[in-house]
Amino acid sequence: MKVAIFSTCVVDLFFPKVGQAMTEVLERFGCDCYLPENQICCGQPTYNSGYLKETDKTLHNEIDSLLSVDADYIVGPAGSCVAMLRSYKNSLKDDPEYAQKAAELADKSYEFSQFLYRVLGVVDAGAQLDAKATYHRSCHMTRLLGEATAPFVLLDHVKDLEMTPLPNIQNCCGFGGTFSAKEPEISQTMVDEKVDSVLSTKAEILISADPACLMNIGGRFSRRGEKIKIMHIAEVLNSNVDVKRIKYKKDIEKVEQ
Repeated sequence: MKVAIFSTCVVDLFFPKVGQAMTEVLERFGCDCYLPENQICCGQPTYNSGYLKETDKTLHNEIDSLLSVDADYIVGPAGSCVAMLRSYKNSLKDDPEYAQKAAELADKSYEFSQFLYRVLGVVDAGAQLDAKATYHRSCHMTRLLGEATAPFVLLDHVKDLEMTPLPNIQNCCGFGGTFSAKEPEISQTMVDEKVDSVLSTKAEILISADPACLMNIGGRFSRRGEKIKIMHIAEVLNSNVDVKRIKYKKDIEKVEQ
């Protein structure tokens, strides 16, 4: 199976080890991974700020880059950014040159944990992590991409990992891309609420599938002097892997029958 890696600018600039972990996990499951050249931003910040036509050039560039590899799937480490890729289908539906390409891109684009669970059928990636953790469910991944199950299934099967429910999990962390820059006071109040919720769990690690959320919450942890580790789900699923523990949905279904 051939996979094009949608690296995202946040991972490229701030969390390169997340991209590495994601690729290593995918390769472990038999994916031939390729990193298309000329990737930049997916266009979400300017598009969501109302610069619709001005963002077209960015969307065109991302389409040309990601489709330059004849891949079966496109996989990214951020639910928010993958949701943006999928929105290209609607944004460019009247574009005579890019409408069909946008639809092709959207139809084969998946967030990392979503791809593992829904395409490859993985429930246990064979990972082990002896820690107490909680999970931040990002707004865009849940509400725009529509994925609220895959990360929880995969994390529940990590050996020795104690997952504690996050209070008010439905609440935004306050980042929202340009929202945090335009409304800093509101954004800070929201992220403080999120930090307080995380602290109430007594977790050692905060896990998420959206690097931008981790950057925002992790930054607030630092400013408040809180010693909590942040991890992307790809890093968790790449920890202390024993391939003998790997399980697929089909394996569990056989046991249940």
